[in-house]
Amino acid sequence: MGIFQKLFKQTVIYGLATVLPRMLSFLLIPLYTHILPTEAYGKIAIVFSYFVVCNAILAYGMETAFFRFFSKESNKDTVVSTSTLSLLLSSILFFAIAMLCKTQIMEVTGIEGDYITLVIWVLLLDALVVIPFAWLRAIERPIRYSWIKILNVAINLGLNILFLKYLGSLTTLFPKLSCIAIENYEINYIFISNLVSSGVTLALLSPFYFKIKYKFDLVLWKKMMRYALPILVSGVAFSINETFDRILLDYLLPDDVADHVVGIYAACYKLALFMTLFATAFRLGIEPFFFTYSENKNAPEMYAQITKYFVIFGAFILLSVVVFIPVLKRVIILNANYWEAVSIVPIILLANFCLGIYHNLSVWYKVTDRTQFGAYISIVGALLTVLLNLVLIPSYSYMGSAIATLAAYSTMMILSYYFGRKYYPVPYNMKKIGMYLLLSISFSILSFYIFDSNYIVSIPLLIVFLVILYTMERKELKQVLKK
Repeated sequence: MGIFQKLFKQTVIYGLATVLPRMLSFLLIPLYTHILPTEAYGKIAIVFSYFVVCNAILAYGMETAFFRFFSKESNKDTVVSTSTLSLLLSSILFFAIAMLCKTQIMEVTGIEGDYITLVIWVLLLDALVVIPFAWLRAIERPIRYSWIKILNVAINLGLNILFLKYLGSLTTLFPKLSCIAIENYEINYIFISNLVSSGVTLALLSPFYFKIKYKFDLVLWKKMMRYALPILVSGVAFSINETFDRILLDYLLPDDVADHVVGIYAACYKLALFMTLFATAFRLGIEPFFFTYSENKNAPEMYAQITKYFVIFGAFILLSVVVFIPVLKRVIILNANYWEAVSIVPIILLANFCLGIYHNLSVWYKVTDRTQFGAYISIVGALLTVLLNLVLIPSYSYMGSAIATLAAYSTMMILSYYFGRKYYPVPYNMKKIGMYLLLSISFSILSFYIFDSNYIVSIPLLIVFLVILYTMERKELKQVLKK
């Protein structure tokens, strides 16, 4: 069980690096929904949707390529320097072009001119920390990785609270601050907070840029790019799956309601964050492990067990969040005007659960260097996202977007399992995995959609589910938790 002990330890630490920042940023949801009208929150959600797409493009799969070649190349310094120089040069080129084409970007995206410069700077700073963070994970420095991530969000959170909640009061006590207290400047303050936190993060990671030996290996870079380009396609496709629904809602709905609908949809979407946190923390913990353990003869059996544990914990999170949605929406989304879209939450939770399972299943194309399959599957998901949103939004509004997200992620999960059986068979326990999925989904539907979150029904369903889990897995779970 030593492997599981190490995996669990790293997952917990990386989980803290993911969960604590997200939980800190979670506090921004009550802040935003309390202070900002739904229309303003919708505008912010649209800009951050473009953030996600651009971040995927600017990283262009180099992070995953770095992990792969760092684990198998003997000259690790060359891998570090080549990948760093590649991202450094491409980021500077992007910044120069974007600053020259601000007007055209504004016309294409619809983002207001006041925000464009701030957005471009944040994208540049975020791109420059991709390899330093990946290097910390590769050399197993999760503590440093974690506290920098946490500090980033703490600064962001603190500045948001300062600007949006207390700046007006502070100008009364300190009149000199009136020069930065601008009326109706809330959205700008949000992006300024992001810019400052990103700048501090880069400053903390800057010693990395002074440690490495700047040597660019063209042959190695070409190999890394061949590996990375399918990951780029996958990343862009994932970003489309994750955020493009907001952009399409804004595009397809009438102008007088679009920002409002995007705002309530984006706010209620955040209630599925618990599943996203779990899946992300798990992925950060297992991704380096998948590569380093891939040559072991027992690797397929180990991957199968890891996936089963993921499904067990994910099924519990799915049902637990669904059962307590009435409480969560009141604690997290303070303005009842946003609650209109709460019906999407179980669907988005399940969609992100499927995405987490997909990430676990995707080990087969990463360790066999068939990353093009990841691109193919992601493209299918992105096409489904766009097509179903185009078809469903005019009739079903935000509910159509939620259904499209679930359809895309579940299809990707099924396709990865199908092709994985052919190229890298893993002995998954499909009977148990299927049973846990079916139980959590069925109980969630009964709790939320049939009995309207009646605790007299939903809490006993959660207890029954836990009893079944304990009965089926008590021996193995005791061993894992004990270790």
